[in-house]
Amino acid sequence: MKSLDHYDLDELKLVYLTLHAALPDNPQLMDSELLQALQTYLQQMAKSANVDVSHHGQWAHWLNNGVVLKRV
Repeated sequence: MKSLDHYDLDELKLVYLTLHAALPDNPQLMDSELLQALQTYLQQMAKSANVDVSHHGQWAHWLNNGVVLKRV
């Protein structure tokens, strides 16, 4: 199996966002080692791009490739 750094970053972001969105209906994902590893990796990539991952807005903006999400 390939390590996370061998996958396309945008693809990893999409997978993370999809899994994260599924948390309310699948709370067992909170304990998922895969989700935790993916989040840790993405946070490392964001930090290397000078994103403050402790600031939710910056983190979300980076995850969404600069697309501003609107609440409905």
